[in-house]
Amino acid sequence: MKSPVIPPFLKEGDHIEIITPASHIEADPVNRAVQKLRDSGFRVTLGEHVLSRNGPFAGTEDERLLDIQRATDDPEVKAVLCSRGGYGMTRIVDRIDFSALKNHPKWYVGYSDITSLHMWLNNVCGIASLHAEMPLNYSNPKCSPRCYETVIEALTGRTEPVRWIAQSDASFEVSGRVTGGNISLIYSLNGTLAQPETDGAILFIEEIGEKFYHLDRMLVGMRMAGLLKNLAALVVGGMEEITEGEHIFNQTVEQVVMNVVSGYDYPVLFNFPAGHIPDNRAIFLGRNARISQSGREAVLSWL
Repeated sequence: MKSPVIPPFLKEGDHIEIITPASHIEADPVNRAVQKLRDSGFRVTLGEHVLSRNGPFAGTEDERLLDIQRATDDPEVKAVLCSRGGYGMTRIVDRIDFSALKNHPKWYVGYSDITSLHMWLNNVCGIASLHAEMPLNYSNPKCSPRCYETVIEALTGRTEPVRWIAQSDASFEVSGRVTGGNISLIYSLNGTLAQPETDGAILFIEEIGEKFYHLDRMLVGMRMAGLLKNLAALVVGGMEEITEGEHIFNQTVEQVVMNVVSGYDYPVLFNFPAGHIPDNRAIFLGRNARISQSGREAVLSWL
């Protein structure tokens, strides 16, 4: 795989566009996010249909597609922020013409349902992107200030290594391209153009609101597809509201994961600060990184 294209980092006064390519969003969090971004020194505009609604979606598929296409084609837009996730990105991602990015690469920001956009950008277009908090939560008091701060740091190229306390003691250092995101979306892309290339990669996964047996089924499906075979490392972020279903597992998330991947010899790290959690740090996808651990202190740094 070719070296990923790293879009230019933003500087003061650069143009950011907010779009809503998935589920509907109310005006208040968008307006608060616009002001926050402007206070951070950026010029901010909204897609035409950012507040539209069509059932659960932010407008029709054509309307949502129009907004992301216009932002993609506009060379003045340096970063495209997805206002929220929910559901809907997968329904339009294969209809977007990303050819303008060959001459004017830019940052796309979001997580959760936006994983399908990240996978398309990383694996089809060869462009890095930013898995990070979205405007929906920029002013959410339940979210750590680091969520928004790390978005701005990443967009402007001022990222610090991500440090966290892992589940258990270890000593190692590995490197590879970071890929992944929400495991439901990764699983749904198996067999498509956007299926991630995981050989030698640092695979990051996170999830919310799933059943334990669903989590097991997705991991087993990824194992059978060869996506878990040759990783540099598996990094598990937030696994929130995972509950028992009709098939009682009586296991922890850690046990479910390790039961699937214990036959491999790469490191598996838990507690990574990203996903549907209050401390959702911005991380690059499609960019090379190094992970090291000494004792229980783990560090991810960008190469």
